[in-house]
Amino acid sequence: MSLVNGVRTVVVDVGNRGLHYGDGLFETIAVRHGLPRHWDLHLRRLQRGCERLGIPAPAADVLAGEARQVSAGHERAVVKLILTRGGIRRGYRAEDSVAADRLWRAYPWPDYPSHHGLDGVAVRICRTPLARQPRLAGLKHLNRLEQVLARAEWQQEYEEGLMLDTEGNVIEGVSSNLFAVKQGVLITPLLDQCGVEGITRDRVMEAAHRLGWSVRVQPLRVDELLASDEIFLTSALIGIWPVKRVDLETPDRSTRAFTVGACTRRLQEQVNRD
Repeated sequence: MSLVNGVRTVVVDVGNRGLHYGDGLFETIAVRHGLPRHWDLHLRRLQRGCERLGIPAPAADVLAGEARQVSAGHERAVVKLILTRGGIRRGYRAEDSVAADRLWRAYPWPDYPSHHGLDGVAVRICRTPLARQPRLAGLKHLNRLEQVLARAEWQQEYEEGLMLDTEGNVIEGVSSNLFAVKQGVLITPLLDQCGVEGITRDRVMEAAHRLGWSVRVQPLRVDELLASDEIFLTSALIGIWPVKRVDLETPDRSTRAFTVGACTRRLQEQVNRD
């Protein structure tokens, strides 16, 4: 099912600023039993993004109603919301006081193997870096060419790739956030220059705080990541996937193996039951 500004259609105006300039935001929402999961967190992030980009945010009740409409009837599914700045005038300058366009689409739930969450996944360090742009840092904006290029670096041998910024800091997965555990301390990369602040990233940190754990948000280098005791990935769709192996782009194709640790398992219990 697809909706465009509340109308059931797949037709989008070719003047849409999202098509021309990537001028907008998106949310990828897990649906279970016909309801959008963690809708309040998705809505909050979307509203923050609208404020930072200067896009007039649609009314919360309109978005909530459309989210329920697209999700209805799906036992498990993925719903994507694309919100683009309104107006079809050519040129970078935005038109004043034009309502944002709301594009919704429901997709089948991905067929993730259950062992990814149990045994862990293999990842690689990507060659494609993330550009540093603090004005866009944290936002789930529509400019995703870096992720497209990074994902083209492998076929089926890995489940995810880890992306660095242009200064060599580990930032996130291509479509996930990243955590490390070192001596009982939970660490996740600082996202003040680039990267996406995922809703499951926030939920994991909240769960860790409830457990009384120490949480650090800090710059993370590759050698520090590889020296960690545990690593795991998070997103709204995968929940938490442990990392069992990291392969490096080095001449000797060096690799670092990890075990699925007790901290990762405890957080899976906390996050997956919500």
